[in-house]
Amino acid sequence: MRSPFTGAARGVRKATHAHGAGESGLGKLIELHAVNSAGDMMITIALASTVFFSVPTDQARGRVALYLAVTMAPFALLAPVIGPLLDRVPHGRRAAMAGAMLTRALLALTMSGAVATGGLELYPAALGVLVASKAYGVVRSAVVPRLLPPRISLVKANSRVTLGGLLATGLAAPLGAGLHQLGPEYPLYGACAVFAFGTFLSFTLPHKVDSAKGEARARLVSGEHRPIRHPRAGKPERNGKNGKQGTQGKKNKKPGLRTVGSSVLHGLQANSAMRMLSGFLTFFLAFMLRVHPLGGLSPAMSLGVVAVAAGGGNALGTAIGALLRSRGPEAMIALVLSMSLAMVVTAAVLYSPVAIGAVAAVAGISQALGKQSLDSLIQRDVPEEVRTSAFARSETLLQMSWVVGGAIGILLPLNGVLGMSVAAGFLALGVATAVRGLLTAARRGSPHPRVA
Repeated sequence: MRSPFTGAARGVRKATHAHGAGESGLGKLIELHAVNSAGDMMITIALASTVFFSVPTDQARGRVALYLAVTMAPFALLAPVIGPLLDRVPHGRRAAMAGAMLTRALLALTMSGAVATGGLELYPAALGVLVASKAYGVVRSAVVPRLLPPRISLVKANSRVTLGGLLATGLAAPLGAGLHQLGPEYPLYGACAVFAFGTFLSFTLPHKVDSAKGEARARLVSGEHRPIRHPRAGKPERNGKNGKQGTQGKKNKKPGLRTVGSSVLHGLQANSAMRMLSGFLTFFLAFMLRVHPLGGLSPAMSLGVVAVAAGGGNALGTAIGALLRSRGPEAMIALVLSMSLAMVVTAAVLYSPVAIGAVAAVAGISQALGKQSLDSLIQRDVPEEVRTSAFARSETLLQMSWVVGGAIGILLPLNGVLGMSVAAGFLALGVATAVRGLLTAARRGSPHPRVA
C-alpha cells in the first residue's frame, strides 16, 4: 500500500513532466525552481521579524529610502559583475545554479546566529542571498529554451516554471511559519536543508543545459544590423550593403540588445513601466494606508487586503500564462500594459477601496504575464552567445525601474487620487513608447525560430 507522501510525490512528478516536459528535461527544471522558491520563502519568513524588512509606522521615510538602496545594490552588481561572470562559464550552467544554491545554504547558516538580534552582520549575508538568488534566476531563464518540449511555447514554458515556484512558495510558507514558532533561526535551518537539496538537484538536469558555445557580453547599445542567425552551422552569412558573403561584419560587430530588433526593446520599455507601478504601489500604499486606511478597516488589515490582492493577481497571471495556448508575447505585453493603464485611470477617477484592491490585483496579473512574455522574447530573439548576459541586463533595468517607482511613492504626498494620477502618467508614457512597436512587431511576425 502506497503512503500518502509517495502518492503526492508521484502526482507532482506526473504534473511537472506532462506534455513532453519529462522527456525534454523541463520537468526537472520546474522541480528545481520549486525547491529554489521554497528556500527563498523560508529565508523571507526568517527575516520578516527582523529590522531588515521591518517598516514601523513611525519610521522616517529616509530609512525606507535606505532600504531601497540596499534592495537595488544586488541588481546594480548583477549587470557589470554577475552577467559577465556567468558569460565566462557557458559550459557550466548546472554548476552555476548549484553554486547559487550552495551559497544560499551557507549564508542561511551564517544568518541563523544573527537573525534574533538583527545585528549588522545580517545585512551583508542577506545581500549575498539576494545576489545569489538573482544569479540563479538569470541562468534559469537562459536554460529554458534548451529544455523546451516541441508542444509547448516559450510563454507557456516560462509560466509553468513560475507556477511551480508559486505553488512551492505557498507550501513552504506555513512550514516556515511553523518552524518560526520554534525560534527565528529555525526557518534558516530549513532553508539550508532545502538549498542543499537544490544543489544536488541542479546536477540532475540534462547535459544539454551546458552550452557548447562561448558567450559574449550583451550591451545596451545600438547597432546598424540585426544579428545574423544561421539555421545550420557552416552556412555563409551576408554582410554589407551589397549582401556579399563573408565574416568580416561578424568579427567587427559585437552583438547587443538593440541589434535584435524592436520586440525586446519595446518589451523592456513596457515591463519597466509595469515594474515602476509595482514599486510605486508597494511604498505609496504602505504609507498611505497607515494614515488613510481602507473604509472600516485598520491600517494592518488594509495593507493585508492589498497584499492579498496583489499576490493573488500574480498567481492568477502565472496560471493564465501556463494555461494559454501559444500566443505572441508582443501582443500579450501590449495587452497587459494597456490593461494596467485603464485600471489605474479608473482608480484615479473613481477612487475607492474597491478600486485600490482592483489596481493591486491587475498590477499583479500584468507583471506576471508581462515578465513571462519578456523572457520569451529574449529567449526567442537574442542570440545564444549573449543570452545569459541579456537576462542579467534586463533584470537590472527592471529592478532599477522598481526602485524608481518606489522612490516616487515615498516622495509623493499621501493623497490617493494624486498617487493614482501620477501612476497613470508613467504608465501612459510606457504605452506611448512601447505599445505601437509591440503591435507592429506582432503583426509582422518573428523572423527567428522558436528556439536558438
